[in-house]
Amino acid sequence: MTRLQGVLPDDAIARITALAAEAGRSPDIFLTETILDYLEDREDVALAEARLNDRRIGKAKTHTLEDVERDLGLAD
Repeated sequence: MTRLQGVLPDDAIARITALAAEAGRSPDIFLTETILDYLEDREDVALAEARLNDRRIGKAKTHTLEDVERDLGLAD
């Protein structure tokens, strides 16, 4: 694991310390988990935007719920 250093405003450090204590975590672990969650969310957003763009340019097809249910044999 690589160590990364940064500079944060004092009020941010206080907030991180308080939230980490609430979560029962050390500030280092809390920050690591928070950053990893953020990265995952950003990757999800990027993927969703790419899929939406594919749909806009006609590269991807959508399916109605009725079509999916019929194709899977779930239609009433």
